[in-house]
Amino acid sequence: MIDPPIAPARTGHAIRELPAAERPRERLAQRGPGGLTAAELIALLWGSGTRGRSALDLATDALASHDGLTGLARADDLELAALPGIGAAKCAQLQAAFELGRRLMADWPAGRWSIRGPHDVADRLILQMGRLEREELRVVILDTKNHVLRVTTVYQGNVSSSLVRVGELYRDAVRLNAAAIILVHNHPSGDPTPSPDDLHLTAEALAAGRLLDIGLLDHLVIGHDAYVSLRDRGVSFDRVAPALRAAGS
Repeated sequence: MIDPPIAPARTGHAIRELPAAERPRERLAQRGPGGLTAAELIALLWGSGTRGRSALDLATDALASHDGLTGLARADDLELAALPGIGAAKCAQLQAAFELGRRLMADWPAGRWSIRGPHDVADRLILQMGRLEREELRVVILDTKNHVLRVTTVYQGNVSSSLVRVGELYRDAVRLNAAAIILVHNHPSGDPTPSPDDLHLTAEALAAGRLLDIGLLDHLVIGHDAYVSLRDRGVSFDRVAPALRAAGS
């Protein structure tokens, strides 16, 4: 009698084979999203695994291979696609979820964002900008009470004082009749130490803002998990918009 072929060993379990109390969807209903692990949340996002590997197995492996959620969030298409069982669809789902999280952190709480110091800007933008692979220069536009009116991206690719047109930094602020702006840009290297070019751009922007009666309150340089405020480094910025200062004198 010929023995039947041996089935390949299973390295994991389908989620439906887990006890009900251990399935991510049931745990979500019982505990809410805050009670789930990162792997369980990713498994819910993916919904299904591959043959012999559940979505939870794949999510656990993906997190382990990138040293946790932070590493996974900054992985690119090729790195994600190289993970076993992670095809184009799961890669796109994961990147979309991380991008939604970044945008939420930048927008929340809508309509109530006011600036008291550089940390208020950094807390919002470091998650969005800290892991970008190319430079971006953004302008935080403020009213007379330092409430944020808008955050605009004015340059992408190479933020150099020789390439940035200073007038572009103030274009939307003029349209919105804003009182002041704060410049924010990132260093893809991860080191937020300001360069001589950063200082030169700041000096040019300060001079232009005074001509336009729009104050430049700070320039933040963002790295991977840290930032530098040029105001805190001793650069002399406007405290209030020039027009307001003149009216109070």
